[in-house]
Amino acid sequence: MSDKFQLLDELRKEAMLGGGEQKIADRHKKGKLTARERLDLLLDPDSFEEIDMFVRHRSTNFGLEKQRPLGDGVITGTGRIHGRTVCVFSQDFTVFGGSLSETHAEKICKIMDLAMKIGAPVIGINDSGGARIQEGVVSLGGYADIFLRNTLASGVIPQISVILGPCAGGAVYSPAITDFVFMSRGSSYMFVTGPNVVKTVTHEEVTFEELGGADTHASKSGVAHVACENEVDTLTRVRDLMRYLPSSNTATLPHIPTVDLPDRICTRLDTIIPANPNQPYDIKDVIKTVVDESQFFEIHADFADNIVVGFATMNGRPVGIVANQPASMAGVLDINSSSKGARFVRFCDCFNIPLVVFEDVPGFLPGTDQEWRGIIRHGAKLLYAFCEATVPKVTVITRKAYGGAYDVMNSKHIRGDYNVAWPTAEIAVMGAKGAVEILFKKEIEHAEDKVAKAAELEAAYNAQFCNPYAAAERGFIDDVIRPSDTRKKLIRALELLETKEDSNPWKKHGNIPL
Repeated sequence: MSDKFQLLDELRKEAMLGGGEQKIADRHKKGKLTARERLDLLLDPDSFEEIDMFVRHRSTNFGLEKQRPLGDGVITGTGRIHGRTVCVFSQDFTVFGGSLSETHAEKICKIMDLAMKIGAPVIGINDSGGARIQEGVVSLGGYADIFLRNTLASGVIPQISVILGPCAGGAVYSPAITDFVFMSRGSSYMFVTGPNVVKTVTHEEVTFEELGGADTHASKSGVAHVACENEVDTLTRVRDLMRYLPSSNTATLPHIPTVDLPDRICTRLDTIIPANPNQPYDIKDVIKTVVDESQFFEIHADFADNIVVGFATMNGRPVGIVANQPASMAGVLDINSSSKGARFVRFCDCFNIPLVVFEDVPGFLPGTDQEWRGIIRHGAKLLYAFCEATVPKVTVITRKAYGGAYDVMNSKHIRGDYNVAWPTAEIAVMGAKGAVEILFKKEIEHAEDKVAKAAELEAAYNAQFCNPYAAAERGFIDDVIRPSDTRKKLIRALELLETKEDSNPWKKHGNIPL
């Protein structure tokens, strides 16, 4: 019997070494962590339970039968983050460069199937050279098996992709389907075709980092939701995000204890709106003043920063925040911000996370570039997402709410549950200057002092239309509140809406304007 125990111990020791001590040492020399070290940082201490440690590949092509390492280049199992169960996989670059084989894919599919059965999030750490060429179409089939599970799991369990090395070719489509993508600066990259192929086809000279690095995808493409300084920072940030997410679409939201008083008066907000309506302010100051202990986990911070999205808590309850950012492009909605906002709203609705909207929007960005690239279609994504969402939805109009953008930003007309405005709110079809130029064009042209006449008419228009009271008379907003009362009012509304029930007509699925 002792011989059998000894064999078990030897096999476990072999599996723990992955591609061997020398390859582990090489990883450390490059400043990179091993697949197991990454899991140790991601998960609560001593919580990891490995599955399929003894799996070996079955290929006999190109001499592979002589190299059959245990685990086959990916570590899979379950663990806990903040005490809650998660399912994980971590690709091991020391084994065949982390390349995906038939059995490698089967291990990932198996842990994803388990996650669906038990209602637990899936976190995948990607560090792979791509499909294992020696296995041909079998490895490609493995990718497709994973893609299918990503799609079926979407909206059922949270899926998070952590890119800590190469992720290229077909491998990129699994992270693209998942809910959040984290990347590490200087050590991770994603692209469909690498720099060498780009040079051959388009004659462009581009580096790995420029083509598909963390900053590129966090600021230009929007593929990465969070770009981090290094591997440790990346895994820490993933743990931070998990504080706000439920385990599945049927699980209750986590509760995060707070010492922040629910009826705290936010005095600073009474003076945060500039006297000049064209002067910017930072909407993040509003968000951090209102939420618990000023803690705001921003998503897509470097992409389409004219809209701000992220997670916070209100009296310990997680909320998703969507806010126009007047400090960037005056908070106007454009193609990228519309897509960014829509994706976030739909995630929150999938997982029953209430939405809190801070609105200060002058409209949609004009111009041929936006029109020709489909601002109508992309703007409709955000409208569709808010219309479709059945979670509690509350809106605070801080200043401008002009034109169609007023409708889009969770207005009462599209099932906003609690819509309020500050006294500084301007709810109108358009700003006074544009309105007067249209309404009183001839009157201004015939005036002796055109500038003075235009100013007089603009002042009259502002007094009549650019305020929250016309909308309040119609019931389009529920209340006009002092900015300092915003936290108190929102928390009371969210508590009221905890028992909200709403639904959409039965359908296989809607046809969002992609």
